[in-house]
Order: sequence, then C-alpha cells, then structure tokens
Amino acid sequence: MLGTCPSSPFLKKPKVRSGKHSIITSDPYVSVCLAGATVAQTRVIANCENPLWDEHFCVPVAHPVVEVEFHVKDNDVLGAEHIGVVEISVDKIISGSKINDWFPIVGHYGNCLKPYPELHLSIQFRPVVDNPLYKDGVGAGPDYIGVPNTYFPLRKGGSVTLYQDAHVPDAMLPEILLDGGSSFQQNKCWEDICHAIVEAHHLIYIVGWSVYHRVKLVREPSKPLPSGGELSLGELLKYKSQEGVRVVMLIWDDKTSHDKLLLKTEGVMQTHDEETKKFFKHSSVHCVLCPRYASNKLSIFKQQVVGTLFTHHQKCVLLDSQAVGNNRKITAFMGGLDLCDGRYDTPEHRLFRDLDTVFESDCHNPTFQANAHGPRQPWHDLHCKIDGPAAYDILTNFEQRWRKAKWRDSRIKKLTTWHDDALLRLDRMSWILTPSSGPIGDQSSSLCNEKDPENWHAQVFRSIDSGSVKGFPKGRVEAEDQNLMGVKNLIVDKSIHTAYVKAIRSAQHYIYIENQYFLGSSYFWPSYKNAGADNLIPMEVALKIANKIRAKERFSAYIVIPMWPEGAPTSAAVQEILFWQGQTMAMMYSVVAQAIENAGLSDQHHPQDYLNFFCLGKREANSIPSESSSRTNQPIENRILNKAMFGWKTENSLSYSMSRHNFC
Repeated sequence: MLGTCPSSPFLKKPKVRSGKHSIITSDPYVSVCLAGATVAQTRVIANCENPLWDEHFCVPVAHPVVEVEFHVKDNDVLGAEHIGVVEISVDKIISGSKINDWFPIVGHYGNCLKPYPELHLSIQFRPVVDNPLYKDGVGAGPDYIGVPNTYFPLRKGGSVTLYQDAHVPDAMLPEILLDGGSSFQQNKCWEDICHAIVEAHHLIYIVGWSVYHRVKLVREPSKPLPSGGELSLGELLKYKSQEGVRVVMLIWDDKTSHDKLLLKTEGVMQTHDEETKKFFKHSSVHCVLCPRYASNKLSIFKQQVVGTLFTHHQKCVLLDSQAVGNNRKITAFMGGLDLCDGRYDTPEHRLFRDLDTVFESDCHNPTFQANAHGPRQPWHDLHCKIDGPAAYDILTNFEQRWRKAKWRDSRIKKLTTWHDDALLRLDRMSWILTPSSGPIGDQSSSLCNEKDPENWHAQVFRSIDSGSVKGFPKGRVEAEDQNLMGVKNLIVDKSIHTAYVKAIRSAQHYIYIENQYFLGSSYFWPSYKNAGADNLIPMEVALKIANKIRAKERFSAYIVIPMWPEGAPTSAAVQEILFWQGQTMAMMYSVVAQAIENAGLSDQHHPQDYLNFFCLGKREANSIPSESSSRTNQPIENRILNKAMFGWKTENSLSYSMSRHNFC
C-alpha cells in the first residue's frame, strides 16, 4: 500500500517572488504515477505558487516499477503543463519504513528547476503478506466486516434472492443441495419483477443502460398473472402511474440517437432511448434521459469524450413492497439484466425455436443483419433481489443520480425547479420502514431479524464520480471520511475496484470471473502500455497465481468471456476490444509463465494449468421444420447457421455486486 502520512502534507517550498506586483497564474496539482499509470492525484489549487495540499491516499499497487514518480503539473482548460517530477527509488520504499522528507522537484529531463522547488512527502509501503485483511479468505461468520473503506459498508439483517437469466422454468436446471439438506430454489427474475411492479403502492424507480417500453416481462408464466401483468413494460408503468404510484425512470442518453423533426437516428447502441422517452411523453411517468455527465472540472476535450463515449451500466428497479403488518419496505432488483429487447432468455438459450411465440418481435442479434428467422443471440446473465438495509443504499444511489440529472435538465431546459422534485420523501411516510440512523455500518431496523439463519450480509459497490451524482462532499477531508477518493477536482467512489482487489488478494484456492469484457493492467501489456486501461484486476489475478506457484500451492483462475463482444465481429470497435483483451491475456500468461520458470517447474507445469479463458456457446440440433413453420422460408445461410455454435453475450453487473465472480 502506498499512502501519505496524515501529519505530513504535500507542500511545495516557497518560491522567490520576482516582485510584489507579479501575477500568479499557476494552478498546481500532483499526480502519483507507477509504470506510467496514474494511481492518485491531488486537487488543483488555483492561482497558487506555494500550495498546501495536505491530502492522504491509501492506494493498492501491483506495478513492476523501480521508482515512484510524483509529477507536479499546472492545470489548464485544454489539459495540463508538466512542471517537474520527484522520483523515489522503490528500494527505499520496499523495506516498509516510513519515508518523511523534502524532495527536490526536477525538470522533465532531469534538469534543476529554479528557484529550487521541493515537495514534502510521507510514504509507507505495506506488503500484502503482512496485511491481516487478506489472510483469512474472503471471510465468513458473524464477525465478517465485508470490504472495508468503502462508501456503503456491509449491511446485516437482510435477504438476497439470486437469479440466473431472465427466466428459469421449473426443473430445467440440476438440483443444487444446500447445507441442512435443503435445495436451492431457482427463481424467475422477470416474472418476480413484474409481480413486484404490479404490487407496488407508492413508488417505482428504474435506472438502466437501456429500458425498452415494448418489452414483455412475463412470457412463460409459472403462476397466474396479476392484473396488468399481461401488459408490455411501458403500458404497465403507465397503468401503475395512473393508480397514483410515483414512477421515475433514469435511462442512459445515447448521444448518437435522435428523434427530432428533421433528424431521426436509432443510435449506435440501439438502446431505444428516444423512442422510450417519446412513449412516456404526456404521461404521469417521469422519464429522463441521462448521459454520462462529465464534471466541469475536467478539460474541455475530456468533457466531450466522457459525455459522448462513456456511460453507466447500472440496472436497478426499486419499489415498495409488503413488510410486517400494514407497513411497506423498499425492495431492490439489480444486477446485469436490462429491461430491454434481447435480454429475455432461459438457461436453454434457444437459437431458432419459439421465434414466433416467446421471442416474437424480440429476435435480437447485432452480429447479423436484422432477420426475424434467427438465429437470436443467447443472453446469459445474473441478477438479484435485495431486501433489508442494503436496498436503501441502492435507493441512495438512485436519488443521488436523479438529483444530479434533474439539476442538469433544469439548468439547461428551464423546465422544472427544485421544489418540483419527483422523488418521494420517505421520511414523511411513517408506514414505509427505513433503517434507523446511526453510525456508519450500524443501521439496525425492524426490516429483518438479524439472527434469522436465512439472513444475508449484503454490501453495495459502484464506480461513479461527482460529475454524475449530487451529494458527494466537496472537501477532501469530508470525502476521505466517507471513503471517497479525490482525483484532481473530482470525488470518486471506486468501491467496485476496491472489492475486486480485496477478493482476489484474499482468495485461497480459485477465482472464477465471468464478464462481457476482460481487459486492464495496460501498464504491463506487451505493447500499447499507455492505453489507459490501468485497473489492477488482470495483474492482481496473475500475481495471485504467481504467489501460489512460489508457495507450491494449487490454485486455478477461470475467466469466462464471450468469443467476441456484442456486435459484428469484423467491426472496428469489436476488433479493437479483442486486441486489448489479447494484450491482457498475453500479459497475464507471461507473469504466470515467469513464475513457473522461477520455481523450476517448467518441465512439470504449463501456464494453462493455472489460468484459463473460456467462451460459452450454444449448439442447437438441426431439425426438419414442418411445412407450416415460418422457418421454411428462411435463407439457406441461416439454415446452415442452425448447425453452428454461437458465442453468447455475458453482460457485466455495474453497479454494485460481484454477483458473477466467485473467490474461494
């Protein structure tokens, strides 16, 4: 771990002023860099030549470096100007002794700067093997503290329902035995969401990357449909809003899609955002398209990049549900499933069958041109339902994002004012139970009995910054108290990354990761080391394996990704992602291979004995269709594809949980 000492601030030594009327134009900040990757940044102090940052960072590191670099820069509207750098040898840090001293700032080429500025730093390194946080596996039992130093702490006394795919028919999957002789109950995600929406009395909040009003949630019902359950999602939400339920939707705004008088485009990502917003126009449903907001603290160029190319992939449905007696409580559905076309599927993952019934008007496959005769793209994903205190953390996330989005919408369009907020004030509704206020991590409530053996500990993680939420503290001290990290003038919640690192470092026997993409740790790629994909996950997995090889302990990592991401495999975007994934895999295998060689095991083991990548696929048996089947009219190339294997889509769960990653 790399950190600064609370008692020792970053400080640039006073410069000799050229005259009492000199104009200060420097806006300095410091970037901490390892192997070209930026791991921490101070805030920008405007118009100051003698800055006092007084900031503290605790940073996980997994970088092959010989020195730590502290770059002093001058912030500018169009970017940043390099002032100088302090370089500290890793040999001085690796011992674990605290370094607390002044260091000269030198120029980019090692030249001395005048009037000899200096930077005061305090650094201490703590090896993973010396940290008790990682010694006992991922943790269990009543004293488990979860992932520390995150915005949302571990919540106890809740319940979690797990879902595989949008629907699982009865008896389709093998029985899974649990402790005590019971069996795992396979639940039906979209059917449960539909029933929960129908039964909501006060609020329905939805946030998604894509939400399509034409989607039908229940297509193969396992129980009688409630009133309104046969409607499409859009009609159902209108129906509930007419009953007096507050329906609020926050959907990602694809800036390449338009629905105006002379400009109508579907959008590159085909999320139906404009179409869905138009459907709810003039209704009592509050539907807001929300782009990925870039902070105005960023340079103009970065604001454009973030607003156009970046997005949030949060997928949540929040609503009130039945609690004890006449009370209500908040229930949250979240995970990897968007409520849009192409997502309804079962573990059978049909390619051509039932296209005119279950998948009518929903034969989604971006790999091929539109074709109602298939093959459809199979969709494998996980989701969950959360009751208890953790559900209110997901509600907090929605409220923070909504208030930021509505503030932006109000400022630009002048359509609403603050007193016209669509969110309900739950603190004024005594019959909706809420966790009691108290110290962070201590939220007891009557929602669940903490001693119930069926209770779950649940913790919410996310990746988001102050450009996209309203409610983060502005000061660095307050942000640090809430386990948020400052990055220049942004405040960032990096708890997903924190949770990944903690879980990987704690794993004792194996790691299983399933994701739509798998790339990162670009600072150690064979080439393109400055690509900017600096997350530690691939390197942490590789180093975990290397450590186990040195200890002569058995360990395996299984990583499941699609054969190619969603889209035409020959397209430039998909090819680029595949290239970056190839760089990531090569980097990881090189680390594992080197560990095998160093341990003298090259004649006994291969890197694939420890690390493997897999692609899921579906093969559907060829059959002769009947004369009445619509498939008799399909083109010959699609009938040939009937025999082929298709990689299916695996979508990442943004937002908060590691529901698809097992660490043991």
